[in-house]
Amino acid sequence: MRKLILALCALIIVQCPALAVTVIAPKDTADSLEAAQTAARDKELGHYGMTPIPGSMIANGEYEVEVQSTSPFFKIRSAVLHVAGGELSADILIGSDSYDLVRMDEEIPGERTEGGTVFHIPVPALNMPFDCAAHSVKRDQWYDRRLLVDAAFLPKGALSFELPNYELLEKALLAYGDTAAAAESAAGAVEPVAVDLADGEYAIEVSLSGGSGRADVSSPTILLVREGKAWARLLWSSAYYDYMLVGGVRYDNLSEGGNSSFEIPIAAMDQPVTVVADTTAMGDPVEIEYQLTFYAESIGDRNDVPQEAAKQVLAISLAIIILGGILNHFVKKARARG
Repeated sequence: MRKLILALCALIIVQCPALAVTVIAPKDTADSLEAAQTAARDKELGHYGMTPIPGSMIANGEYEVEVQSTSPFFKIRSAVLHVAGGELSADILIGSDSYDLVRMDEEIPGERTEGGTVFHIPVPALNMPFDCAAHSVKRDQWYDRRLLVDAAFLPKGALSFELPNYELLEKALLAYGDTAAAAESAAGAVEPVAVDLADGEYAIEVSLSGGSGRADVSSPTILLVREGKAWARLLWSSAYYDYMLVGGVRYDNLSEGGNSSFEIPIAAMDQPVTVVADTTAMGDPVEIEYQLTFYAESIGDRNDVPQEAAKQVLAISLAIIILGGILNHFVKKARARG
């Protein structure tokens, strides 16, 4: 019986390579850190419509303000803005001793306190991002940051005018953008190609080109016919694709575990169709353009798809194993009686 089980396992692996387990090594820590820092440097600061406010428009005094940072590793815990004769500066506190210097026009040493490290920095203007590199003590390396002092935290009377509600403006803009994007998406929706087949599920050969060449889709794949129109259920060789765009319309990953899977319309047969797939394999999401070609003459039975064939083999194997267990039980029982 043991030999039979081992033979069946070997047969399943040989006949159904799609069942092979892919071990994905964890991402290199340094690469992950670099990707996070790159994303941090590119992060937007402030709100839509913000314009710089120079020191000449602010009353002299000291004000507690909020300072935004592009880096989660250089988060400003608190800040005091100093205004004197049109000149701006700020004491910014980070809640650690990870950095000993910042660099703007010149290097500025930090002052260690019980709550972290304080840097006294010049501020070119409020509501305007500005560069401020920070020196890591542990890594002995400089990292680029961007900061923004938010004028919304100034008390009444500090400015001679009232600031717009930037958050409200931004929300209105985003709402308009979502509506416009939805309208554009609907206008660009791909009409699935008509096929002379009864509604149901079939198999179809598909090829993928474009991208880096390291990713692929399983072929044949499942062809779905709905009301005489062709759709494909694609299975990628990677688990890192989170959505696809076909004709500007977004289709989300259907897989709850394992490699990414999508149901998309087939725009044409026997000719390349351009699609976009978004991958997070490199840390930050990246949209990559591919071309898919579906071959009409290859349409066949659904069981031609490797995953479907694998299910059948597993079902048969399970039945054989269960039957073998039952037979083994009766053999042992018969021997005991004898």
